[in-house]
Amino acid sequence: MADIHFIRAEPLGAAIRELVRGFGSEEREVGLVSDNLIEANLTGHDSHGIGMLPRYSEAWLDGGLKANAHIQTLMDGGALLRVDGQRGFGQVIGREAMTLAIERAKEFGSCIMALGNSHHLCRIGAWAEMAVAEGFVSIHFVNVISRPIVAPFGGRDARFGTNPFTVGIPVAGREPILLDFATSVIAQGKARVAHNKREKLPLGRVIDDQGNDSDNPGYAVVEPLGAILAFGEHKGYGMAVACELLGGALAAGLACTGPATGEKRVLNGMLSIILDPKAIADLATFERETRAFLDWVTASPARAGFDKVRLAGEPEREWRAKRLAEGIPVDANSWNEILAAAARLKVDPAKINRLAGIKS
Repeated sequence: MADIHFIRAEPLGAAIRELVRGFGSEEREVGLVSDNLIEANLTGHDSHGIGMLPRYSEAWLDGGLKANAHIQTLMDGGALLRVDGQRGFGQVIGREAMTLAIERAKEFGSCIMALGNSHHLCRIGAWAEMAVAEGFVSIHFVNVISRPIVAPFGGRDARFGTNPFTVGIPVAGREPILLDFATSVIAQGKARVAHNKREKLPLGRVIDDQGNDSDNPGYAVVEPLGAILAFGEHKGYGMAVACELLGGALAAGLACTGPATGEKRVLNGMLSIILDPKAIADLATFERETRAFLDWVTASPARAGFDKVRLAGEPEREWRAKRLAEGIPVDANSWNEILAAAARLKVDPAKINRLAGIKS
């Protein structure tokens, strides 16, 4: 087990903003990238948090990530949009694309948006949160263009990415439903975190380079590479294929069709559907039936090993409260990788430590 640093959100934010300036980003971009990554850590998704910065630095140095890029509208059909992310930071591209789509949903009652060529969009739930904050339903199919990391059901090597799927549903007077998951049984970043923490994985999550079950997360991270499995066997695999075809082939015009090329990039395509409930249904009925169903489901008595029935989005809110109070845990190996990324970006690692409150 690696040593763990517990860092408060505010000093960690100062340290990460200093690092992100090393990309040459304007201050707005520095804030959006840093805040988005730290929010992922706060909500318990360390796989999509600050531990992504080493990969970002490699992609930027290799030309696969562009600082200070913005969306470009390729097709505007009113409620039907196609935009290009120009390999910009997904934290910026995702926000700009969703802002545009939400504006169109306000005007037309719905919007279908195809986004391609964005660098890593991070936690897709962040984009659904933007929609539910406006009272809209939000559905997202996403593909990943990077090193293939997930094996198809019945296959013994990696053929596609972790291909997330997300749904956000507003609930009047309550917290929204936020369903956000990779179609792999674990996110690739969770394997990286487990590898850095020297932890084993339960069997059934990764296979080795020969296609055999393994508890070693390293097979998803370092050579010799194996693969992560899809969740729910054929069901997760089927959803991954849908995300690849809709988020990739359709929305981005780019699907995973071969092995890794060696490019240091994490590109996402995303097909998003934004819907105003009152444009298609009686709003009062929708709200009433939603609350009644959720009350019925969560009233189920907890079975052994559980304290209660939770809804999608609730665990993230619980993690956020806990980590705001106790600090964000970052294992020493991951932190050293972040310091190495800072050095690659010509940012003084000692200053990053100092801002985070960590003794060098």
